[in-house]
Amino acid sequence: MTFRRIPALLFGAALLHAAPVAAQLLPPGLFGRGAAPTAPMQAAPPAAAPAPGIGAAPGIDALLNRNDPITTLRQGAATAAEAGPTAIGPLGDPARMPGPATAVFGATLFNRAPPSPADTPNPNYRLGPGDRVSITLWGFVEGAVQAVIDNEGNVFIPQVGPVRLGGTRAGDIQRVVEGEVRRVYAQQVQVYATVLNTGSLGVFVTGFVRGPGRHLGAASESVLDYLARAGGVDPGRGSYRAISLQRGGRTVARVDLYSFLLTGSLPDLNLQQGDTIVVAPQGAVVGADGAVRNNFLFEVSGRTMPGSELVRLAAPLPSATNAVIRGTRNGQPFARYVTVRELASVQLRDQDTVSFITDAPAPTVRVMVEGSRVGPSVLIADRDTSLCTLLDHVEVDPRLANTRGVFLLRPGLAAQQMRTINEAMDRLERQLFLSISPTTGVAEVRASEANLVASYIQRARRTQPEGRLVVMDRGGRCADVRLQDGDTIVIPERVQTVLVSGEVRAPQGVVWRPNMSIADYVNAAGGFAERGAENQLMIRKASGELILEPTEGPEPGDELIALPRLDPKNFQLTRDLLNLIFQSALSARVFMN
Repeated sequence: MTFRRIPALLFGAALLHAAPVAAQLLPPGLFGRGAAPTAPMQAAPPAAAPAPGIGAAPGIDALLNRNDPITTLRQGAATAAEAGPTAIGPLGDPARMPGPATAVFGATLFNRAPPSPADTPNPNYRLGPGDRVSITLWGFVEGAVQAVIDNEGNVFIPQVGPVRLGGTRAGDIQRVVEGEVRRVYAQQVQVYATVLNTGSLGVFVTGFVRGPGRHLGAASESVLDYLARAGGVDPGRGSYRAISLQRGGRTVARVDLYSFLLTGSLPDLNLQQGDTIVVAPQGAVVGADGAVRNNFLFEVSGRTMPGSELVRLAAPLPSATNAVIRGTRNGQPFARYVTVRELASVQLRDQDTVSFITDAPAPTVRVMVEGSRVGPSVLIADRDTSLCTLLDHVEVDPRLANTRGVFLLRPGLAAQQMRTINEAMDRLERQLFLSISPTTGVAEVRASEANLVASYIQRARRTQPEGRLVVMDRGGRCADVRLQDGDTIVIPERVQTVLVSGEVRAPQGVVWRPNMSIADYVNAAGGFAERGAENQLMIRKASGELILEPTEGPEPGDELIALPRLDPKNFQLTRDLLNLIFQSALSARVFMN
């Protein structure tokens, strides 16, 4: 088992406000005792976190991580008290932006460039006047003809006579011509017939389209092609469900593009010279967003849409349990909260929006285990499972694992600590820029101090806490805290060294010996540096617990830290600056000379 050291996180305010932790005391020892776990577990090794480097890097820069992004705003970020229902989109669309739908269903039909008229029609096209065909005969009789179908729907073949092709499918022309030739010549004559091109038509496209007018195309093309030449349906004003084909002043066909979008079916229409395609005004529109596959604005075929139809069109994800309906009724804002099953019987109206959400708490939590372990690295447990209960089911090797140094990494705690540090820096900035200088000399001193502190604040905002929660006391007894989803239990490796860092001349690890005092460890690291002092020492246990002004020597795996001593006379803002330095450094577990 390879031990991976996880950077510690301890909030700096604990230096001044150390609150006791109410814990259920358990006898120290191995974690492998207890009944069989009630929750399933699975193995999935998490990625190792890098260990911080220890070295000589003088100045405030040593306490900061320059590579982390600045995160000072919390707009849109939920705290633990603000957590609630979620609306996560499908796995195949991770870039989807949250919020109400803005795209009309079907608008992407006309995102492409207008098509060019095709010379060769599709096999289902029915021939008509103006179409050109080629017919070749060989054998007992030879001949070739390229003819245009006349107004009667016929072409004339020498030595055969007129052959009716009007209304024939383009894919059936070979069979039809060959059948007519066989009526005259029973044998020894071969036939080859094909469509060269279809006649050009001028079709009017009007109504709520982007480019109304007369558009030229082939007779074999569909309504979609002529709509595309007109720029497509106007998504904000035109209807995708009420498109009519008019001929001679009367409506001969109606087209609902939703049938094509959902099932691929279009009416079989033969457009003629002078036909008019009319796009009606947009009907009622209902939006769907949240935990759905299709987050679009859907047009209603009538005045209202049954909720069951919206469920069919929007395709809610399996995680969707409820829906929030927002709209207007009788001139007043309207809102209703229903389950997805109840939504099927609700009548939706124009401009309603339906947000599908997951509003059912998960019955389990996912907890990761890192460090010196033997069993799986991922455990799935009930929501009310406590740390001490779960530790009874974690198998470790007692020769390798430091069971007295277990700690938790909690993402929610890291976010809270980051906000608190930013608030402290905001207060320091206000004090820095709003202070009044009584004399010109004091103003010059404060101006130089302000440049230094402002530069530090800008870099200090990049500090990224890791959310360490101390759960073990000095006797190795566990605080029985309830686990949260995403927690990481870290079991440190058992070591025989003490790390001496901070304001010493040679920060390094020193082999632990039972008879060594604190002064012996400091001397082994070269003694105090210029800013170090005997009354500025601190011990951090492997569990993350802090011991200020220690009287007893460290234990194996502890860290002995010599804190920097600053002269208060040199700074007007020393008190707040020192507090901020400790908060930032402890949050990132950085103590370097």
